[in-house]
Amino acid sequence: AAYDAAISNWFAAEIGETPAYRAQAGSLRQTLRYGENPHQSAAFYADGSKRPGVATAQQLQGKALSYNNINDTDAAYELVAEFGSVESGAKPAVAIIKHANPCGVAVADDFITAYRNALACDPVSAFGGIVALNGNLDLETATDIIKVFTEVVIAPSADDDAIAAFAKKKNLRLLIAGGLPNPSDPSLTQRNVAGGILVQDRDNGHVDPADMKVVTKRKPTDAEMADMLMAWKVAKHVKSNAIVYVKDGATAGVGAGQMSRIDSARIAARKAEDAQAAAGWDQPKTKGCACASDAFFPFPDGMLSAAAAGATAIIQPGGSIKDDDVIKAADEAGLSMVMTGMRHFRH
Repeated sequence: AAYDAAISNWFAAEIGETPAYRAQAGSLRQTLRYGENPHQSAAFYADGSKRPGVATAQQLQGKALSYNNINDTDAAYELVAEFGSVESGAKPAVAIIKHANPCGVAVADDFITAYRNALACDPVSAFGGIVALNGNLDLETATDIIKVFTEVVIAPSADDDAIAAFAKKKNLRLLIAGGLPNPSDPSLTQRNVAGGILVQDRDNGHVDPADMKVVTKRKPTDAEMADMLMAWKVAKHVKSNAIVYVKDGATAGVGAGQMSRIDSARIAARKAEDAQAAAGWDQPKTKGCACASDAFFPFPDGMLSAAAAGATAIIQPGGSIKDDDVIKAADEAGLSMVMTGMRHFRH
């Protein structure tokens, strides 16, 4: 059955048409203690693809992964892969995930700084979270990670002394993936619904700065543009409605999964205020930050809420019938705003 399914799916991909029948197969990788909750049985199957991640990684230590561990680890590794591989010249990046949403993401000149900046965004939510790196895990970073209760750490590789440091935490799972997934590679995702299966292309969309349209009178500075691009990458991996604030290469606040975009903007701002209180900063990191919205602002209120939090630059898809009103409000507030023409809903 698995062999026939592989052939069927290969032909479907080669022909390039939507197949009349969708075959699915997988090999049992792990029988799980339970699913999302203790009353649900669960198992983990590998589909045979070679995409680096939780299914292909080698677990060096720690107790068996749970259903939620696997789901969150996949989310963390796919997010950090957006920043490229350190081995290929990218800057070190760290993502901390909780319940499939990022609670902190940062890019820096070294992993220890990236980890500390990511943790500072929301140290409360990071407790019991998943940490993903886009390069080799070193001892200094490993030593900092084990100071906070962490469920899983995943990286392409790790130094021997970092592995030895983790050995002191017997319940912490360390996964070595051997490489990073390519965010641009085409593949399918699917979700069960009553009576059927929803199948779609993986969201491998990305924007180039040359393709973005500045719609306000004020153009973004180079620093604002860099933070906007980072916020856009992170927002792609935040449950909708998503608002992400970024300042100096680190998330300043994340608002996820709200029914109202303005609520997400307010929650992200509150997260930044909580981080300020925890760290003893003079002001929240949202002051002078860039803000990304995964979909357009239907009215100016959500954008103005971000501006009230301190955002000076906004990146959003555009496409609302109220775009002109939003642009006018941005000009009146002295903001810089760019539109990407691409949406990143994530449900």
